[in-house]
Amino acid sequence: MRTRLERSYRFEAAHFLPKVPPGHKCARMHGHSYMIEIVIEGEIDPERGWVMDFADIDEHVMPLVKTLDHHVLNEIEGLANPTSELLAVWCWQRLAPSLAGLVEVVVSETPTSRCVYRGQ
Repeated sequence: MRTRLERSYRFEAAHFLPKVPPGHKCARMHGHSYMIEIVIEGEIDPERGWVMDFADIDEHVMPLVKTLDHHVLNEIEGLANPTSELLAVWCWQRLAPSLAGLVEVVVSETPTSRCVYRGQ
């Protein structure tokens, strides 16, 4: 049986978008209450009854959350232009090599604005 696990993480961070047109509101420093959702898919282990322990997902994701939380995203290596899209790709690139079954990274800046990245 194949199932899907979804785990959400919240953090606060500031950013600005240096490549938007002059006068765009996102060119100014501002902050968001971000939410990142990590999605894992896989077969249920018949012995354990799960795909993966949620604590194992935490072990991979929490170091990233700590890197991002209460920081200016533009100052983090690889996030000079921290759009939701590029932040999702940045997370994927750091998680995919060691987090088996990763199929999606979702980055939400607000409750109504999000980016879904499904990797390459």
